[in-house]
Amino acid sequence: MTRHEWLKLSTALGIGSALPINLLAEFGGSSELKRSDFGKDFIWGAATAAYQIEGAWNEDGKGESIWDNFVHNRPRKIKTRETADVACDFYHRYESDIEMMAQMHLPAFRFSTAWTRILPAGTGQVNEKGIDFYNRVIDKCLQKNIEPWITCYHWDLPQMLEDKGGWTNRDSIKWFEEYVDVVSRRFGDRVKNWMVFNEPMAFTVVGYLLGMHAPGKILSFNKFYKAAHHVTMSHGAGGRILRANVKGSNIGTTFSCSPVDAWKDKPANKEAAKRADVIFNRMFIEPVLGMGYPVKDLPALKNIEKHMLPGDEGKLKFDFDFIGLQNYSRFVMRRLALVPLIHGVNVSPKKLGHDVTEMNWEVYPEGIYRIIKQFAAYSGVKKIIVTENGAAFKDDWKNENNDTEVNDVKRIQFLKEYLKNVLRAKQEGINVGGYFVWSLMDNFEWAEGYRPRFGIVGIDYKTQQRVIKDSGKWYSKFLSEK
Repeated sequence: MTRHEWLKLSTALGIGSALPINLLAEFGGSSELKRSDFGKDFIWGAATAAYQIEGAWNEDGKGESIWDNFVHNRPRKIKTRETADVACDFYHRYESDIEMMAQMHLPAFRFSTAWTRILPAGTGQVNEKGIDFYNRVIDKCLQKNIEPWITCYHWDLPQMLEDKGGWTNRDSIKWFEEYVDVVSRRFGDRVKNWMVFNEPMAFTVVGYLLGMHAPGKILSFNKFYKAAHHVTMSHGAGGRILRANVKGSNIGTTFSCSPVDAWKDKPANKEAAKRADVIFNRMFIEPVLGMGYPVKDLPALKNIEKHMLPGDEGKLKFDFDFIGLQNYSRFVMRRLALVPLIHGVNVSPKKLGHDVTEMNWEVYPEGIYRIIKQFAAYSGVKKIIVTENGAAFKDDWKNENNDTEVNDVKRIQFLKEYLKNVLRAKQEGINVGGYFVWSLMDNFEWAEGYRPRFGIVGIDYKTQQRVIKDSGKWYSKFLSEK
C-alpha cells in the first residue's frame, strides 16, 4: 500500500490520516533521529512520581497520603488489588538507580517530592528525615551530572488534609503555599527547575468526579468545581512562592492533553468534541494565562464562578517560564447525551484502525504534534516541554545464562515516531525545549496496579532487579550520540 492509497482509504473510513506504526517503515517513516536534530540546548530526561516508585510508605516519619488510604481501605478500586507500599523501593535504592541513570546518559531526572514525607500532617512540623532523603537524591543527581527537575505535587495529598475537605476546602491554597515554601527553601539552592502540578485535570476529574482515583469521590459535581478552582488558584500561589524563593528559577506546570476529533465529522459529535476539548485541554491552562475559565464553550463551568471570591480572577494568572505537556494519545468523540458535562464518549480505539497500547490507548504519533501546536497558539505560552510521553506494551522478558533481557520493540517504535512529531513542531518554529520519557522504570500505575509497564527500565517486583530494556538501551544510545 502506498502513502496515497493509505490516505484515500483512511478518508473513506473516517479514521484520520495518521499512519499505523507497522506501515511507517514502508513509507520511509523510520529514518533515524539524532539528538543533534533538536539542538544543543534541548533538555532530555526521564520522569517518575514519588508515590509510584518510592515505597517506604510509613517509614522515617512519613505521613499517610490519600493514595495510601485509598489502596489500603478501598482495594477493589485497584484492578490488581495491589498497593505501592514497596513499589520500586526507590527510597532505599535511589543511589544505585541514579548510578544507572548516569550509565544511561540521562541528562535530567524529573521526580516529585511526597508532601507527606515533608509535612506528615500536611502543615506544621517539618519531617527532617524526609528533607534528608530528598537532599541525598538531589546531591546524588548533581554528583552524576544529572539535572534534577522537581514536581511539587503529583497526586499524593496528605490524608489529614483530605479529612478537612482536601482540595474542596479553600484553605487548601494556604496549605499548598506552606508546602511549596518548605520545599523551595530547602532545595532551591540546588534545584532550579520546578513544576507546580502534575496534570490537574486528571486528579480533579478522576479523583473528585469519576471516583476512580483517590480520594474516590463519585459524581460529586460541587466538590469537583470547588477542587478545580482551588487547584487552579494554587498554580499561581505556588508559582509566586517558587519565584520568590529560588534564584534563577525555571518554573512550569504540567497538563495532560490530547487532540480531540469528532467521530465521522458529524455535527452532534463535533459538539461533544468541543466540550471534551474544554475539559481535557483548556479548563486549567486558560485561567492560568489570564483568559478565565472557558465558560462560553462549556456553560456548566459557570458553577465554578460560585466559588470565586473578589480578586480571584487576577490571582489565577501566573507567568510560567514553560508549560509541560503530557501526551499519550487522542480522543475521538461520539455524542452520548447521558454522559455529564461532555455529553459524549470516546470511540473505541479498535474502531480507528490503529495499534493500541496495553492501556487500550490509540497509538497516534501525530497527536503530540497537534497538541503542541494547539498549546503554542496561546500568546502567553513562552516555551513548551514534553514532560511525559511513553507507552505501556507487553514486554518480552528473556533469561539466558543468568542474563535477563527485555525486548520491547513496540515501545522503541512508539518513542521514535512521537519524537519525530515533536521535532516536526520544533522545526516549524515552535519553542519546544525538552522531552521526558514516561517512565524511567516500571511502577505502580495507580488504579491499574503493576500490570501496565511504561518503563524503559524493567522491574522484577519480587526481587527488585532492574533491567534496562531494549528501549532504554536505544534511548541511552540516542542520548550518547551528540
